[in-house]
Amino acid sequence: MQGKLLYAQSGGVTAVINTTAAAVIETARAARVPLLAARAGILGALREELVDTRRLGRAGLAALRHTPGSAFGTCRYKLRDLTAGRAEYERLIAVFRAHDIRCLLYNGGNDSADTAQKISAAAHALGHPVRVIGVPKTVDNDLVLTDNCPGFGSVAKYVALSILEAGLDVESMHETSTRVFVMEVMGRHAGWIAAAAGLAARDAGDPPHLILFPEIPFDQAGFLARVREVVERRGFCVVVASEGVRDGDGRFLAEAGSEDAFGHRQLGGVAPVLAGLVKERLGYKCHWAVPDYLQRSARHVASAVDAEQAWAVGQAAVEYALAGRDAIMPVIRRRSDAPYRWTIEEAPLARIANREKKLPRRYISRDGYGITAAARRYLAPLIRGEAYPPYGRDGLPSYLRAALEPLPKKLPPYAA
Repeated sequence: MQGKLLYAQSGGVTAVINTTAAAVIETARAARVPLLAARAGILGALREELVDTRRLGRAGLAALRHTPGSAFGTCRYKLRDLTAGRAEYERLIAVFRAHDIRCLLYNGGNDSADTAQKISAAAHALGHPVRVIGVPKTVDNDLVLTDNCPGFGSVAKYVALSILEAGLDVESMHETSTRVFVMEVMGRHAGWIAAAAGLAARDAGDPPHLILFPEIPFDQAGFLARVREVVERRGFCVVVASEGVRDGDGRFLAEAGSEDAFGHRQLGGVAPVLAGLVKERLGYKCHWAVPDYLQRSARHVASAVDAEQAWAVGQAAVEYALAGRDAIMPVIRRRSDAPYRWTIEEAPLARIANREKKLPRRYISRDGYGITAAARRYLAPLIRGEAYPPYGRDGLPSYLRAALEPLPKKLPPYAA
């Protein structure tokens, strides 16, 4: 193709988003197509903060594949529609023209799909068509039209592993110490990550004993009764709660009162709320934990399946761009559970943006506190295999900290 590709990362990071970045870079190099990357997502494009990925050497590219975080920086920034935000789109087109950018690869989740769709439509409306390929990524696993999302398998593995190990800890100490342990996991509106914790329960009675999903309204009396019953029967109780747990009126249990750039309510922590409730009403000693960023950055226990899929969508995104495709996203299509087989297909951004895939009710047990066999069949393949990073002599992983010099700017500074 003529011109250059531009790659940008958006939204929250995952353990394997840079695996996708490495795939994009390597595939573009193999096709001998110049690939630029924007710093801090779409903000870097607006500010003309671009780097030439050809300056990343072979060793750096290899290290990028297993480095967590966002190598080029990411952002949460909402583009308005063309009518309200015309100046932003005109600026983007000016940057694209100045650097001969013919295609944008935007790596993100729901909000990023919306951004990609808007840029594609605006570029055509403004007379400078720029192909836009959305590249899937989100730990929340809530993108529609894809079986699962790159990034989810690794956070699922981390959460299941963490609750398995914490459960053994609490079981060891419960007679004279902690009786109830609560771990809060990500998932504002969809309970996929919370459900993944259920994989730790290999046998009946294993932790987690209770899982609280955003899809099931929180019943305080029922919750406390269930905790008491588990403690009386097992001696201890391990609870996993999604950050997005709501009461019967739809209110978050831990709403902090502020909003992010996309209007999402900021949550203040459901684990301490539940722990306080248990201690006050039941009198049990209760500990809580919030893995927060740890769960999405834990590259040291990444799922091999997740890393493979993250690479595959990055490779496909470049191939779609070179084939002249526009306003689409490579998605994962599951062919079978056992043996686990999947392929990459394309889906239109218009059918993905601003939609959300919730955890199906058939994946939640009848009592609302666990997962079903169907959920296990879906989840289990996604955490299989280990994609360990190489370790240095200091006993820590050898991660990349790329510091590529930005390209010279050709336009006046961006005024937001």
